[in-house]
Formats: sequence, C-alpha cells, structure tokens
Amino acid sequence: MISVRPKVAELAFRLFSRPIHPELIVVHQSRRIQRGHYDAKVDITNCGHVVTFNGAKSTLCEVATSSGQPLPTRRCLIQQALKGSRTEEATCQSGLEYRTHFQLETVGAEMFWMVGQQLGKGQTEGLLHRFGSSGRMALGAISYVNIETRQHSMLIQAIHTFPDDYAIVKVESLFSLPE
Repeated sequence: MISVRPKVAELAFRLFSRPIHPELIVVHQSRRIQRGHYDAKVDITNCGHVVTFNGAKSTLCEVATSSGQPLPTRRCLIQQALKGSRTEEATCQSGLEYRTHFQLETVGAEMFWMVGQQLGKGQTEGLLHRFGSSGRMALGAISYVNIETRQHSMLIQAIHTFPDDYAIVKVESLFSLPE
C-alpha cells in the first residue's frame, strides 16, 4: 500500500466495472451520496481519489492513483497514464454512461502557490484534504473534490496538487443514468 504522494510521472487513471476492495487504498476523506436512482461513495486518497458509482444495476469505479498501486486487472475498462490532457468515455450494457476529462499540468512556482492558497483557504462544500509538508516544500499537497448531484447524474470535479513537482491534476467526470 502506498502511504505518501507519488511523483506525477507515476500517476495513473483507471475505470473499473466493479468496486475495488477498500483495504487497497488509504482514505483521508470520504462522502456517501444517495439519490433516488443511484448511490455513490467519493474518497480522497493519498494518491488522488476513488469514486464508486452504483446505478442502473451497474457499478463504475474511477481511480486516480499511482501506477504502482496494487489494483485488480479484471474488469478494467480504462487504464491510462495520467499525463497531458485526455477525454475518455464508457457505456455499460445497462445504459449507465460515463465521460471524463483529465489533465496534468505543470505550472510555475508562483502559479502553484496561488492555486494552493485558493484551494486551501476557508470552508468548502466539497471534500478537502490538506496533506502535511514533505519537508522539501513549506506547503503540503491538497486534494479537493466538488460533487454535484442531479436526479439522473453526478458530476465530480477533482483537483490534486503535487508540490514536489509543481503539478496540478484536474479531473472532471460525469456519471449519467439512462432516462
């Protein structure tokens, strides 16, 4: 199990058509969502996040983590290195649709500190976790996940900072049930 923030070169993005075992991840913040037609669990982990969405008799599990994180290989629908900018889609036989856009952006020190200060200040409606400093940098990593729910859909917007690399990972995912 990975217990510290990985280097950005080691990041991976995966989508499974099954839940993953909770003992495989270290959870720092968590929220459960229950709507009439679906339920979901959103976790901030040491490497990124895990979103498990159950609806339309299907399960989709989005994982932003380290490529070294031990995860199952069965029923993996999407497996990509988390670098650059990318859009992915998947549709389950039940009609559950999934669309995501993720990007890894390396920024200058000034921009990184500004983003970190904006994310880390004040109360927030979403999930927020401030990690301790690695010792090299004064500011620790920050993970923020905003969750918007509708009757037949859920939108997740996640931002994860990686101070040692002056990098920011942004993920926006939409889970949509058939109407």
